[in-house]
Amino acid sequence: KMGEIINKSSTVSFEELPLGNYAVNILHDENKDGKIDKGWILPIEGIGFSNIETISPFNKPNFNKASFELNEDKKMTINILYL
Repeated sequence: KMGEIINKSSTVSFEELPLGNYAVNILHDENKDGKIDKGWILPIEGIGFSNIETISPFNKPNFNKASFELNEDKKMTINILYL
């Protein structure tokens, strides 16, 4: 899904998702080319993940690290990192 950024914030909603395990990955595609632009190794565009505290520049993100159990309506805030 794509969200519009207004005043450095965006809201995206997902309706009627089945209960289960999910992960959220966000890309601020600043140049709108549809891909993650990288420097040597790390992204040069903003990225964000659910459970970001489990991820670091030297600890690649994956579904297991970013996943959470959806067992009720849930609202989460994901901050975007610019490396």
